[in-house]
Amino acid sequence: MERVLAALAEEDVTVLAWLSRHVFFPLWEIKDGAHRRQYLRELSASQWCDPAQLQRRQWERVRETVEYAYRHCAYYKARYAGSGFDGNLCDWEDFCRLPLLAKRDIRGNMEQLLSSEYRREDLVEAKTGGSTGSALTLYFDPQCQEMRNAAAMRSDRWAGWDIGMKVAAIWGNPPVADTVKKKLRSFLLDRVIYLDTMDINEHSVRRFVADWRRERPSMLFGHAHSIYILATCLRRMGVEDVRPIGIVTTSMMLLEPERQVIEAVFGCRATNRYGCEEVGLIACECEQHAGLHLNVDHLIVEFLRDDGTEAEPGEEANIVVTDLINRGMPLIRYRVEDRGVRGDRKCACGRGLPLMERIVGRQADFLKRPDGSMVAGVSLVERTLTAIPGIEQMQLVQDSLSLLQVNVVKEKGYTPESEMRLIRELNHIFGDSVTVKIQHVAELDKTGRGKYRFAICNVCSH
Repeated sequence: MERVLAALAEEDVTVLAWLSRHVFFPLWEIKDGAHRRQYLRELSASQWCDPAQLQRRQWERVRETVEYAYRHCAYYKARYAGSGFDGNLCDWEDFCRLPLLAKRDIRGNMEQLLSSEYRREDLVEAKTGGSTGSALTLYFDPQCQEMRNAAAMRSDRWAGWDIGMKVAAIWGNPPVADTVKKKLRSFLLDRVIYLDTMDINEHSVRRFVADWRRERPSMLFGHAHSIYILATCLRRMGVEDVRPIGIVTTSMMLLEPERQVIEAVFGCRATNRYGCEEVGLIACECEQHAGLHLNVDHLIVEFLRDDGTEAEPGEEANIVVTDLINRGMPLIRYRVEDRGVRGDRKCACGRGLPLMERIVGRQADFLKRPDGSMVAGVSLVERTLTAIPGIEQMQLVQDSLSLLQVNVVKEKGYTPESEMRLIRELNHIFGDSVTVKIQHVAELDKTGRGKYRFAICNVCSH
């Protein structure tokens, strides 16, 4: 199989991309009984709808979502009935009076939040540490998962991507194609080469560059800061031929100075995409790169002050989302623990999707190994939170190359074995010469913007 795929890889990349887009992808959709192409066609059309039409559709969907959650989720029925609400929204003011949902509510009411129409084993399970370092288990119905995929595909097209293109991804813990089926899918459909953010050093970057030159991908995807680190490595190494046609940055804030370096090194614009595991894509830049279009086809996105009132355009506020497509585990007025700025202008691209001016509450530090190589905090926290039971939140603080302090907020299920596993995992990543100090805390300190920093590196760069 490996020899066959290697031989095919030498064929014209344009022909293979065409076959992937027009033959292999549709056939795989039929095999899986999937509908992503249909959802993508619908979203590709709706983005040009008038804002008023999009708002009417939102209202119809949120009424259906709230009524459904009231009827099928014990959590919402109990919480809403206690305030005299019967599940039927009369107007937007009714919706805005509904209580907010927090991460602790999800963790403490998992069974009650699942729809009675689904068995848990029929839902898609996801675990995330997220940018705040707070562990969470989530469930989605299969249709929701497909619709989320289609929304990401629509926004990726704004960056220059299309189905069938070969891409490069800068992620932590990349998947491994370890079966014939996975290898076939990887070659025909996914077509991805990876740089693992768990281990960024000159050797791994050189290997990535060699893969790039051999595979010739068109797009670059990854954590915003990870792509910046790659850009600085390539600039230092004098590599000038890693030139995608488009870049999509996600998972953490794309800072303007880092954007400038990324675009200078790779020779193309970077498209900033914002979302979270809980609800999927929230917003993304278009070709104009002047604000992020909100995914109002699938979500209601509110910008609220700390007192719960609606923020004005241009005002930094808490982001609260309502998922309009997940029936398996509806999330209504959910605080994602990020902050952003709502816009009130129309984008020059002509799309009817409203704008968020910027996301202002997501930023991660890289941590450093004694040998000088770096580890992405977002990847490390997600890896440990999802693998080790009993950790509600964690924060990594590095003041020297020889000491790593881990602030842990424990939850039910935390045992001495959990702590030993955490220490072993971190020593495996950083080496046995690094002392891992565990400190149990009641809560993590917040930044001035109300965010938890899950990785703090105080080691000076030289």
